[in-house]
Parts: sequence; C-alpha cells; structure tokens
Amino acid sequence: MKLLIHGRNLEITPAIREYTQSKLERALHHFGGMVQEADIHLSVARNPRVPQQTAEVTVFANGVVIRAQERSENLYASIDLVASKLCRQLRRFKDRNTDHHHSSGHKASITPTTEAVLEEDLVEGSLLDGKEANIPSRGIRKKYFTMSPMSVEQARVQLDLIDHDFYLFCEEESKELQVIYKRTHGGYGLIISRE
Repeated sequence: MKLLIHGRNLEITPAIREYTQSKLERALHHFGGMVQEADIHLSVARNPRVPQQTAEVTVFANGVVIRAQERSENLYASIDLVASKLCRQLRRFKDRNTDHHHSSGHKASITPTTEAVLEEDLVEGSLLDGKEANIPSRGIRKKYFTMSPMSVEQARVQLDLIDHDFYLFCEEESKELQVIYKRTHGGYGLIISRE
C-alpha cells in the first residue's frame, strides 16, 4: 500500500510521518488487499485564536474512493480520530460488498484495480503537447474524474463513503448527470434536470 503524506501550514517531521504511518497501517491492515493507495493531508489553521488541526485521508479501494476527515486541537488526536473513522467506513464498505444473499461459492463482482485498467489503455506520446497550463481564478478549485454510470442506490453508498454533503453522478438508465445530497433533517434528496 502506498501512503502519500502532505502538510499544509506545518512541516511533516519524521515523528509525525512515523506516527501517521503506524496509525493508518494499523487501521488498514485488515483491508490490505483492498486498499492500494492512501492520500493523507495534515493541516494547521493559521488563526492562533482557533487552534484547529485537521487530518484528512482519501483511500482508493477497489476502484472506490473513501474519504474521512477529523479536526481537533491536537494533530495527533486528529490522526487517531481519522484512523478510527476510516476503519469504520472500510468495514461498512467491505460488509456491503460481501454477498450475503447467494449460496456459497458466489461472490459480489470486484472492480478491477487501477493497475489492471491502466495496463489495458496505454497512452502513446505526450499528453501535454500543444496544451497550455491555465491557472484557475482564486477561489475556484476544479476536479476532474471519470463518471461511470450508476444507480441512485449506488450513488447514495458513494455519498456515504466520501463523507461529503452531495455527490454528482451519471444515472445508468437515463445517462444524465444527477446530484444526490444529504438533507438537513435526515434522509437524502435527488436533483434531476428538467427539459
């Protein structure tokens, strides 16, 4: 498993790196075959009146993105909390993907690994030729990702796994972009465009 540790407004000392690695490896060791890569962002708030230290972990497991974030006044406590939260989310993901409804010998299908997909579609030549780098305006962050068509229920599961308020997805039957979100008073909502 590959761990990438980044720091914002703090220097990643060997002690912090070692503590983070040991906590996450301990939290993820039951899911070792499932997790290929973990991206860890540790940050400290600049405002001295608000002692807020954040640990955010994004894990890539069998083609699914699972994200956890925790904040506290102590960076080590934030790392402990995010490791526990991530372990719970991975256990929930593993339980959902374990097929409980079929007889023995049948399992839920497994999404191919990133390496398997990359080996199929090798890119020849440079992807940067003829392109110019554009820096986005301040305050707008762009994210690019592939959207596989999925059902509303699959999108709801993804929303729970990434720990955000909403999730944009391509609905498998209509092939239209839809947004599923967590409602303030419980439950979920779905935003569908009308023609």
